[in-house]
Amino acid sequence: MTLPERSLRVPTDPPYRPKAIVIGAGLGGLSAAMRLGAKGYHVQVLDRLDRLGGRGSSISKNGFRFDLGPTILTVPKVFEQLWADCGGSFHDDVTLTPVDPYYEIRWPDGSHFQIRNTEQDMLAEVKRLFPNDLAGYNKFLKDCEKRYLFGFEGLGRKPMHRLWDLIKELPGFVRLRADRSVYAHAASRVKDPRFRMALSFHPLFIGGDPRHVTSMYILVSHLEKAFGVHYVQGGVQELADAMGRFIERQGGNISLGTTVDEITFKDRRVTGVKLAGNRHIDADLVVSNADPGWTYDTLLRKAKTKRWNSARLKQSRWSMGLFVWYFGTRGTRDMWSDVGHHTIINGPRYRGLLKDIFDKVSLADDMSLYIHRPSVNDPSVAPQGDDCFYALSPVPNLKTNTPVDWAKETPIYLDKMRDVLEQTIPGFSDKIVAQHVLTPKDFQNRYLSPHGAGFSIEPRIFQSAWFRPHNISEDFDNLYLVGAGTHPGAGIPSVVTSSEVLSHLVPAVAKIGAS
Repeated sequence: MTLPERSLRVPTDPPYRPKAIVIGAGLGGLSAAMRLGAKGYHVQVLDRLDRLGGRGSSISKNGFRFDLGPTILTVPKVFEQLWADCGGSFHDDVTLTPVDPYYEIRWPDGSHFQIRNTEQDMLAEVKRLFPNDLAGYNKFLKDCEKRYLFGFEGLGRKPMHRLWDLIKELPGFVRLRADRSVYAHAASRVKDPRFRMALSFHPLFIGGDPRHVTSMYILVSHLEKAFGVHYVQGGVQELADAMGRFIERQGGNISLGTTVDEITFKDRRVTGVKLAGNRHIDADLVVSNADPGWTYDTLLRKAKTKRWNSARLKQSRWSMGLFVWYFGTRGTRDMWSDVGHHTIINGPRYRGLLKDIFDKVSLADDMSLYIHRPSVNDPSVAPQGDDCFYALSPVPNLKTNTPVDWAKETPIYLDKMRDVLEQTIPGFSDKIVAQHVLTPKDFQNRYLSPHGAGFSIEPRIFQSAWFRPHNISEDFDNLYLVGAGTHPGAGIPSVVTSSEVLSHLVPAVAKIGAS
């Protein structure tokens, strides 16, 4: 595979270059490949899709580019550090556009609330809609910063594969009330039910139930406040492509349309991978960016793993599923001027809908929607004058005795979604000229995601940090894991940070050559 060239400083090759295989070209796998290349490894990235990016890849139809997964970048410094650690400059390769407002939240009663870029604008919004909760909101922001410093800058950027790694952090968990949920923490600070929703829904962006996910995740509000919300020109697909170009300039290889069938091993060391078709590729180490469930249950099906075996995986709680409708509309660029880059449409229930999705694992008639309209900031997503959207609805995953039959339910659910969307973008359905749909079943098939989960294992307190699949395998000395299902978790910043954790665990080439 050859990607378009861009200028890049390339580190000098060391005398000895052991081979590293990275399974999966999601952002976690690509960032791992960059870091391994910078350490001196010869890297080969293998992915079964036809595009880089994994869940951040895209498809094109009738001149529209539909970015299938993440829509924003919230902590640019994570990428700036990645590029710098590998000898490059992030902003030479990737163009970011600040988004303001970050998103607008709308409720059935007609009220709306914008999350803004500046503190002044943000406080003005709170005073406008939630004046009685201003003092509680300021306390909430201080809470978020404390958890950011502990959870993101501290715990999230270092290995957590030893029990002692967890034990020494326990005082911080106790001090910051990690036992309390995100929703409970928001409810302790503000009274208005709408504001409680606005301050607690963020775990849904990483597959968690706000009623149960540890309050450590309120740190996301600080990430937005401190670093802003940004859109990558060309979409997250372009970000992935830029990472691919970097890897190739380092001398690495990328093979798309290549399915890994099995990780091979002997005693406590992996020896490489076997591809579909029985071809074997040797490696000195392997990094899996595949979901940990798929890695341990399928790629290591011949191994007797100690911890992450089929029984343990079956007991795990998995994130919710996603139903996503991508559509392009003709001649609408100047329509719906009140609909910005991101809009969140609340249904009539908040906690009740969460209960249906996560507890009952049943598909409700009502829904809340996340609407992405990238054409507001990126004309390249659609032909001139046209619009590009996606509407995302959290739905149950497939881990139930009676999973949703999406082959039957999809057209029914689309009609329900259309009725909800017509209230925000009236007349849109008559303008559609291209569309695509992903259901939990598609996530299971396209991304090999267990139970069709949108974000791998749910980030509850006993499925986070040391309790989450580790970045280095307990069973093999040279098998590593990165991505949403590993420490520190889902979401672009955390997925990329998993490669930073990896860099602390993988020895440099010079050290290997000297041994």
